[in-house]
Amino acid sequence: MAASVCRVGSTVGRALAKNRNPILLSLRRGQASVSYAQSLVGVPETRLTTLDNGLRVASEETGHATCTVGLWIGAGSRYESEKNNGAGFFLEHMAFKGTKKHPQSALEQQVESMGAHLNAYTSREHTAYYMKTLAKDLPKAVELLSEVVQSCSLSEAEIEQQRGVVLRELEEVEGNLQEVCLDLLHATAFQGTPLGQSVLGPSHNARTLTRQDLVDYINSHYKAPRMVLSAAGGVNHAELVGLAKTHFSGVSFEYEGDAVPVLSPCRFTGSEIRMRDDALPLAHVAIAVEGASAASPDIVPLMVANSIIGSYDLTYGGGKHLSSRLARLAVEEGLCHSFQAFHSSYSDTGLLGIYFVTERMSIEDMMHWSQNAWMNLCTTVTESDVARGKNVLKASLVGQLNGTTPTCDDIGRHILNYGRRIPLAEWDARIDAVTPRMVREVCSKYLYDKCPAVAAVDFKTQSNPSAVTSGRGTGSAQHKQFGARVYL
Repeated sequence: MAASVCRVGSTVGRALAKNRNPILLSLRRGQASVSYAQSLVGVPETRLTTLDNGLRVASEETGHATCTVGLWIGAGSRYESEKNNGAGFFLEHMAFKGTKKHPQSALEQQVESMGAHLNAYTSREHTAYYMKTLAKDLPKAVELLSEVVQSCSLSEAEIEQQRGVVLRELEEVEGNLQEVCLDLLHATAFQGTPLGQSVLGPSHNARTLTRQDLVDYINSHYKAPRMVLSAAGGVNHAELVGLAKTHFSGVSFEYEGDAVPVLSPCRFTGSEIRMRDDALPLAHVAIAVEGASAASPDIVPLMVANSIIGSYDLTYGGGKHLSSRLARLAVEEGLCHSFQAFHSSYSDTGLLGIYFVTERMSIEDMMHWSQNAWMNLCTTVTESDVARGKNVLKASLVGQLNGTTPTCDDIGRHILNYGRRIPLAEWDARIDAVTPRMVREVCSKYLYDKCPAVAAVDFKTQSNPSAVTSGRGTGSAQHKQFGARVYL
């Protein structure tokens, strides 16, 4: 096992579970494949224990020789203000630059000597620090994670050094047009609210954030009841609880002056924003309406609906016989180079949309057929459409848990979102309960007569009221209310 100390990054496409693909579960050659039903029955139980200070310990024992253990925290860019936006991301950079007990070189040597991987990511509502290692090294992994989270050195010299690193990463992210487009989508859909802020924050903040800003962020949000110590693989739950008591019992559960942070509602606004760059060969566009929250009962029908719309990429090859109507049109009419239906869910809201990459002359057509795909979900979705969507979704849910790291991430996020780990068998039952009528009713609820939010990163085009309007000047961005509705 190679050793490394690295960072996953943040926002769309950076957190785990964003690009997981379905898998085929099979045994050794000469043995029968494991059926989907067998894969559900064989899932180990997720055990959950809460410490006296409110920190939750959750694990799934699979008997692997390796394990992944990490700390999932209910904190992210949504908890930041305009002044300190990017503080969580900056802390992610600082986490592996040494602790009060281990300077950076010693920390890296400790991880390397274990043959382990130490990693982290930040999103809009979650922060995670985790390590994949041999099962026998679980105690040392938990000890190092506790130091990284509780005793980060935050030296002034290291903070100044990391400013340049953060600024370079901000420049690199500007080259990832999917991330830029989806960040713009959040900025216009949730304008004036914390969800409209990017995870990385503006470059101005990266230059001006102080050590005290980072300390204040930790003291405000790194509280025991908002933390989950999650583990999967060759772990023993009783041992993990003992390690948690040893290393995390001292994490505070109190807030200064009882000032418990409460998330304010993030209003969705039907609007549009375009960032123009005449050097771009293709347009990157996202259209979305307000979606369901993570705990909403509508989440499963919407997941099935997105599976029906599906995705497409020109590099797949073929495509004429794809089941997705939008994918077939993309092939036959040359509508786009790629598209993907998505649903980003948060604690109290979400974004239900379609992201696509296309030629200049095809933007209007792709916008039309994307909304037509939504219309079909509300009016003409069939039994066969829903059956196919269910199968795609089930395969994805099983496939995305292939390994201790995605399983550990799934446990941590579930405990934060739902207060428990939702087992695959329960997801399966909820998916089976979805009917065509349910898809039509739920999609009508979210799509019918709703003003969408639209974001585009593209080149100069003629203004068209049914497409995204262009900005003014190279690299400029125009932000305005979106007048057109999705009429069915």
